[in-house]
Amino acid sequence: MKNRIVRNMQNMAFLLLTFTTGLFYFCFYLVSLMLGVSLSFTVIGIPLLTYVMRSTQTFVRYERIQTKIYTDISIEDYEEKLPIEGSLWMQAKDELLDQRNWRAIQWLMLKLIIGIVCLFCAMILYIVPLTFILSPFLIPFGGVQFMNIPIDTLPKSLLMVVFGGVLVVIGSWLGNGVVRMSGSYTRHMIKAIK
Repeated sequence: MKNRIVRNMQNMAFLLLTFTTGLFYFCFYLVSLMLGVSLSFTVIGIPLLTYVMRSTQTFVRYERIQTKIYTDISIEDYEEKLPIEGSLWMQAKDELLDQRNWRAIQWLMLKLIIGIVCLFCAMILYIVPLTFILSPFLIPFGGVQFMNIPIDTLPKSLLMVVFGGVLVVIGSWLGNGVVRMSGSYTRHMIKAIK
């Protein structure tokens, strides 16, 4: 029982973390690429784009580690590309023309869509059943309603506890599937980038 509770907590944390990292990647690359391209006519834009492109390796490795820790999905290693020696302009040219960087940015930014689905699933599969189970303790606050029926008496709240227990069992099973699918996204991402 304890292992199942810990696993459900890990699944919920992974789903919420998927949304958070997907939102971060989308905002980071959208802002930094727009800023780098708009400043490319100055000396500041090209080095900025170079370092943004190099960040893809770090983020892909982070995604691999995060997925491996939370889901136990075996993912092959991601080989790190060493920066070339030479001037800053040669490094910038190498980073900007590397197709792996652009594919990694595409996959990392698309993780926002996966993250939104994961956030929705975390709310439906884990937060809502927990609210139903805690409904007897929420009666004094008067804020629990189910399908426009106020849960304001003990029998109604006990019925909600039973309904919440059923949803916990179903949510646990569905949550494992959603976490596996979200983790397989990272596996496909690393295969596509290579």
